[in-house]
Amino acid sequence: MSNVTVIGGNASGDLARRLARKLKAGFVGSNLRVFPDGEGKVTLLGKPKSGKIIVVNSTYPPVDSNLVYTLALISKASEYSNQITAVIPYLGYARQDREFLAGEVVTLSVIADLLKAAGASKMIVVDIHSQMGMRHFKIPIRNVSAIEELARYFKKMHLKDPLVVSPDSGGAKRAEIFAGFYGTKYIALKKQRDRRNGKVRIITSELDDVRGRDLILVDDMISTGGSIVKATEFLKKQKCRRVFVACTHALLIGDAERKIRKAGVTQIVSTNTIPGKTAAVDVAGIIAKAI
Repeated sequence: MSNVTVIGGNASGDLARRLARKLKAGFVGSNLRVFPDGEGKVTLLGKPKSGKIIVVNSTYPPVDSNLVYTLALISKASEYSNQITAVIPYLGYARQDREFLAGEVVTLSVIADLLKAAGASKMIVVDIHSQMGMRHFKIPIRNVSAIEELARYFKKMHLKDPLVVSPDSGGAKRAEIFAGFYGTKYIALKKQRDRRNGKVRIITSELDDVRGRDLILVDDMISTGGSIVKATEFLKKQKCRRVFVACTHALLIGDAERKIRKAGVTQIVSTNTIPGKTAAVDVAGIIAKAI
């Protein structure tokens, strides 16, 4: 794809390079300088070729800063092309896709307008939190899934009588798809979350079919890890063997990883939509196929 340039943002530089190699496209990096007052200045480290431009940058914490930097990159890219695909592997604010409580702003709708205004003509995201959220975008948007890649990774681990588990009923379909690729069965726990304070509790009764089995807890993202911790503690009481976690986006805010491991999780496996030591699965291939 000689007429394509991939621009990598500060939050997704390595993934952008991998994507450029997959596409056999040109690559332009960027530099971020943060001033003492907190403002950031983004500079392209090269000139994009004439043709299509793909801007790659996740908007994980600091979400607002990475969002502004992404908008700046898209805006700069629009000086060179009117065909700009914004690849935002982890899309911040995707959970704010509706008004849960009276008076709440549907922030994802605002983000969608900003991305279009900056110059994006298409978008690609990975495992967006809710498919409903894509209705806020007035440009073509495609959601690609990393579930098959995660399942492929776990198939190499040779687990004992594995069972896929969703930490809540809302993720049951995700667990079903993962289990299908893996070639095993799945179950979904039931939980309750207080919308005001965020506290979670498991309301599933005792389970007999997890005893002595290796379990794979599958989720789209892990933020503070509260749901994973509660699910793991519950499953350990049911005399399961080992508990593994598979997720696309490992935010792991604060000491979330420590809490998850303390609860009894053997290993966390995530993708490189968010770089980090748990990011063992590369999503450049599935993004390249979508492009």
